[in-house]
Amino acid sequence: MLTINKLIPGGRGLASVLIKRGAQVELDWDVRQKSRFDAVDSLGRTLGVFLPRGTAVRGGDVLVAEDGSLIRVLAAPQAVLVVRACAEHGSAFDLVRAAYHLGNRHVALELKPDHLKLEPDHVLADMLRAQHLIVSEALEAFEPEGGAYAASGHAHGHDHDAGHHHGHHTGPAAHVHGPDCDHGHHDHDHDHAHAQAAVAQPAAAPAHVHGPDCGHDHVKAHGHGHGHGPGHDH
Repeated sequence: MLTINKLIPGGRGLASVLIKRGAQVELDWDVRQKSRFDAVDSLGRTLGVFLPRGTAVRGGDVLVAEDGSLIRVLAAPQAVLVVRACAEHGSAFDLVRAAYHLGNRHVALELKPDHLKLEPDHVLADMLRAQHLIVSEALEAFEPEGGAYAASGHAHGHDHDAGHHHGHHTGPAAHVHGPDCDHGHHDHDHDHAHAQAAVAQPAAAPAHVHGPDCGHDHVKAHGHGHGHGPGHDH
């Protein structure tokens, strides 16, 4: 087993040619949110990963093995729910409100300019559809907002320098605690403040984000159309 106890966020400072020459390991979010796990890389080597408690591994990060070899992490496609606003039956504000409610439920949530992504949950899917949102299933890489998942040394959004110790406090999922979380009350309050300040981030979502079958998907999701009459069951 090849032991790994160091991670370079985003491979910063490494020459791209070195990263390309190295092995790769493809991991889904269930594994990457842990600080200790076993995996097999593209060269068939068994990796024993032992990172600082609370560390989350992101796609594009580079693991450094005890022998100095580099292993680039790829975010594996996994089952997710993709949530979009439908201008025909709502507005872009519905997406902002959805992010707020999901954040209050401590749901791991990935924020995109025109949609949200979360792990499959039929109860949450029904709640979102009831808010006039289009919810579809997909197989995609999942990179939720870090919050309490991020280790203190893992840079904010991979964009700040290593001296910044707030982690990924940029979205409504800042209170989602993984199995390795050992934050105290002070850290919890700090994350919560960041989560509240950023709750409106998805506001950039365009008001007309829907495809040609937007209305069709919405009808299927609700089981009825939006005409008012005896059959309307809202």
